[in-house]
Amino acid sequence: MVNGANVTLADLSDDVGSVIVSLGWASPSGEGDADVSVLLLDSNGKVRSDSDFYFYNHPVAADGSVQLLGKTPTADGSEDRISFDLTAVPGEVERIVIAASRYEGSSFGELDDVRMTLADAAGEGLLRFAVDDADSMTAVIFGELYRRGEGWKFRAVGQGYATGLAGLATDFGVDIEDDAAAQEDAVAEAGAEAGTAVPVGSGTQDGPERRRDAAAFVPAGQRLMNAVPAPRRPDSQAEGVKKRTTRPRTAKKKVTLPATVKNTLAENDSWKAARLFPVSALKSDRDREMRATSVLLSVMAQVPEFSRRLTAAFGAPAGRMETFTEVSLPHGDSPRRPDGVIRVERAGKLWTALVETKTNGNALKAEQVQAYMDIAARRGYEAVITLTNDVALEGSPLVDVKIDKRRKHKVALWHLSWAEVAYQAQMLIRHEGVSNAAHAWLLQELLHYLQHENSGCHGFQNMGPAWVPVRNGIDDETLCQGDARALEVVENWERLIRQVCLRLGGELGQKVLPVQRAKRGTDPKERRDRLADQLCLDGRLQAELRIDGTPGVLTVSADLRTGKLRTGIDILAPEQGYPLSRAKRLVRRLAEAPADLHVETLVDSEAAGPRGTLERLRPEPADLLPKDNAKITGFRLSLLKSMGSGRGNAETGFIRSVDDAVHRFYTTVVVHLDTPTTRRTPSKERTAAE
Repeated sequence: MVNGANVTLADLSDDVGSVIVSLGWASPSGEGDADVSVLLLDSNGKVRSDSDFYFYNHPVAADGSVQLLGKTPTADGSEDRISFDLTAVPGEVERIVIAASRYEGSSFGELDDVRMTLADAAGEGLLRFAVDDADSMTAVIFGELYRRGEGWKFRAVGQGYATGLAGLATDFGVDIEDDAAAQEDAVAEAGAEAGTAVPVGSGTQDGPERRRDAAAFVPAGQRLMNAVPAPRRPDSQAEGVKKRTTRPRTAKKKVTLPATVKNTLAENDSWKAARLFPVSALKSDRDREMRATSVLLSVMAQVPEFSRRLTAAFGAPAGRMETFTEVSLPHGDSPRRPDGVIRVERAGKLWTALVETKTNGNALKAEQVQAYMDIAARRGYEAVITLTNDVALEGSPLVDVKIDKRRKHKVALWHLSWAEVAYQAQMLIRHEGVSNAAHAWLLQELLHYLQHENSGCHGFQNMGPAWVPVRNGIDDETLCQGDARALEVVENWERLIRQVCLRLGGELGQKVLPVQRAKRGTDPKERRDRLADQLCLDGRLQAELRIDGTPGVLTVSADLRTGKLRTGIDILAPEQGYPLSRAKRLVRRLAEAPADLHVETLVDSEAAGPRGTLERLRPEPADLLPKDNAKITGFRLSLLKSMGSGRGNAETGFIRSVDDAVHRFYTTVVVHLDTPTTRRTPSKERTAAE
C-alpha cells in the first residue's frame, strides 16, 4: 500500500474478526528500537479517556479488544505485534490509530525497512505498508483501522511527528496538565533520575532508558499517571536515586508473588509441600503429555490474563474459554484423539483450536499434525496449536504440512514452546501481576510443575544428532562448507539463544531479545547458511542479546575449537572527566564482579588498547590507560568459561553451560554497570563496516 490508500478488510479475507498488526524495522547496529502505541478514538477524533491509550505499561484492554503482544526477533531486526479483536471494540470507538515512537532523541531515519503488516485470524498476511520519508520524525502513525457500516477498513497514513510521543498523544486528546510549573517539576524529576537535565518542551528523549519522552507527561489527577510510562531501572542500578513510593499502574492494583520464599513450618527438609499438580507419579511419556496438557489447559480456563497472553497472538478473541482433553474426533476409519481442545465464545461466536503436545524432548510427527489440520478444516476449527520443548524459527518449520488452498475455511498452524509458557507465567506472577491472589497461586503452581524435572516441560534441551560429528569435524579440520550438519547446529544454536532470552527475561521482568545483524531483506535460510559456512571456517557460534536498560549488547561466543564460552559487553566511556577518572570509576563499579573478569580499553585508533583481569587492575586502574594517549571510546568486559561437551541439558551439557554463563555474566557484571545516559547512533562508516 501507499500513503493515503485504504482497503476494506472483508475484501481481503473472510476471517477478519480478529487481526494481527505487526510494526517492524531493521537496525544496522542491532541496537535501534521503538515503542508501539494504540489510541482508540471516538467520532470527534479524540480518546474517550486516558485508558484508551495503550502502550508498554498499559498493554491490554479489559474487554480484550487490544493487546500488545511484545517484540519478536526477525531476520534483520525486531517486530512488535498487536492483536485486535474487532468484534470487541466498543461501538462508540470509530477509529483505531496505530503508531510507534522512538526515544533518547533518536529518529526513525536511523532505522531501515520501517514497515507495517496486517494478517487475519489465520495468520495469513493481507497487506503491507512501508513508511518512507520519516528521517527526522520521532513518532509515526503507521495507519488506522476505522468503521464503515458494519465492517472495518484500513488506511495507510505514514504521518510523522518531530515532537515524539507527547505531540502525538496531545493531538488525540490525552490529558496533559497545563500548569507549567507542574510540568517543569515532572521533567526535572525525570532529569534527576537520569543524572541529566531535560529541557521542558524540547521534544527530545535524553533519559537513561527508553521511556524518557513519557516522563514529560504530567498527570491530570491520577489519570495520566496511569496511562503514561515512567522510566524504570533495575534495583541494582538505582544507587543514589530516591526510590519512588508508588509505581504507576494502568488499572487497579494487581497481585504479584514475592520472589523470596517464606520460612517453612515443616519439621525438617524431607517434608514436601502439598502441590496442586503433583509430579511424583509421572513415569512414562504418555503420562507426562496427558498431565502437562490437562494442567496447562485448566489454568488457562481459570486465569484470563494468562490465557490471553498465549492465544491472542493466534487470533483468538477475548471471551469465555473452556478447555478439554482427550477429545475423540472422527477421521476416516479410525477416530483421532488430539491432546486438547480450546473453545472461546464471544457474542455467540466460537473460536476453536486443537492442541497437540509433546514433552521430554519428543518431536512432533508430521503425519499426526497433518491429520489434525485436515480435521480442523472439515470441522471449521480456526487453528491447530502444537506445544513442545522445541523452539520454532522463522523460515524453518518444525513440521511440514500441506494446506489445501481450495478450501474456503483456512486453518492456522501455530507453535508454542514450553519455555514460552513458563516465561508468560513468570512475567505475570513476578513482575506484572494478575487480578487476584487465587490466579497468582494457580500460576505459581503451574510454574512449579513446568520447572520440575519430572514434568518433561523443560524447553529446548538437545543440540541434535549433528552436534558430536560437527565438533569432531572442527577438531580434526574435516568439516567442509555446505555440510548439512553444520546448518542443523546453527539452527539449534539459534533455538538455544531464544530460550536463554526467555529465561533471563522472565527472571528480570525485562525484554530480552536476540540481535540478528543481517542485510535488509535477507532470507532467514540464507542467513543461516552463511553462519553455517562461517562455523566450518572458524569453529565459532556467536550471538548477541539486547536487554532493556543495559548499557550495551551482551555477546555470547562458543569456540568449539578450544571448548571455551565467552560472554561480554562493550560499554561507552563517559564523555566527562579525565581518562584516569573514567578507569577508576569503572573499577569501583565492578568492585563485586569476579576477579577473572577481562577488561579491555577500546580506543579510536587501529592499535589495540591495554587489557587485563580485574584482579590485576583493581590496585592499578591506570593500567587501563593507552600508552600513546589515544582517545578512550569505551571498555570491553568479558568472562571465559569452559563449555559443556554433551549435546543435552545435563549438568555437563552444552545447553546448561550456555544458560549458566549468560546468567552469571548478567548477575555478576552487567548489574553493576551504569545505566546508559545516551545511545550512540552508528555512523555511516560504522554501519557500512558492519
